[in-house]
Amino acid sequence: MLDRRTLVGALAGGLAALALQPALAQDWKTTVPEITLGAIPVENATGTTDRYAPLAAYLTKALGVPVKLRVANDYAAVIEGQRAGNIQIAFYGPASFARAVMTGVKVDPIVNQKHDNGASGYYSVLYVRADSPYRTIADLKGRNLALVDPNSTSGNQAPRFFLNKSGHDVDALFGKTVYAGSHENAVLALTQGTADAAANLWNSETDSVVTRMAAKGMLKKPDGTPLSPSDFRIVFKSAFLPEGPFAMLSSLPADLKRKIVEAFVALPTADKAAFDRLSDGKDLGLTPVTLEDYQPIIEMLKFNDAQRRKS
Repeated sequence: MLDRRTLVGALAGGLAALALQPALAQDWKTTVPEITLGAIPVENATGTTDRYAPLAAYLTKALGVPVKLRVANDYAAVIEGQRAGNIQIAFYGPASFARAVMTGVKVDPIVNQKHDNGASGYYSVLYVRADSPYRTIADLKGRNLALVDPNSTSGNQAPRFFLNKSGHDVDALFGKTVYAGSHENAVLALTQGTADAAANLWNSETDSVVTRMAAKGMLKKPDGTPLSPSDFRIVFKSAFLPEGPFAMLSSLPADLKRKIVEAFVALPTADKAAFDRLSDGKDLGLTPVTLEDYQPIIEMLKFNDAQRRKS
């Protein structure tokens, strides 16, 4: 876990420019009496609420104003909520953050999470059932693929990008592609037999959406027979992707932005229970991030956009 002083120092450069802004005539709490924390739907609504509600409660105490959690119906809702100024702080995936930046949303990335393998990032994978005949991408020609959301990194943008680089166009390869709406729903489509493969995120052998769903008893065959992570096989794995950031509106008052940064820096030790809830206790700490860290993701989206326009 990063030392608090190290993390504060790493973020200080990006915040130094805030000191140049004119002093506000009134305390920021009079202009921002309430804050909304938005979260993309990696899990179903209940799971996402359970995961992020302790963070909202912690931020309420740390910032001194109510922080309300908003679980978005889709990734675009978080982007548009920040564009409209209705979501002051948001948790993004890297692609949804990149899309926000590319479409003019003014946001400052703060930190992302360091996982149990020591990396502040993850991979996109395509799962199939281990009892299926599919062992390679080529085996899935003409079959059905469950994606997550158009703005999901591991659930759409990364598989399209990396499969294209290896000579496979997703829409041409698969007979049908559908957006399931969340990572959990994509896995459920695979377990229920409505999809032959599912795109998803993968941190490590012990930390993925599949392992989390197994821990919650959500993995079952259509007849109700329980499934375990070993009942799934990975047939595609992307290059390393930076973990999505927590980000705040650039337009927030300077003093409030400083307090938000300080709150996230302190989170792993100030409220370990809230921090651990974000990852079921698997994350090691937080890593400072800047817009530059997501430039490769921006380039990935530009490539995918260009490919889509050609088709």
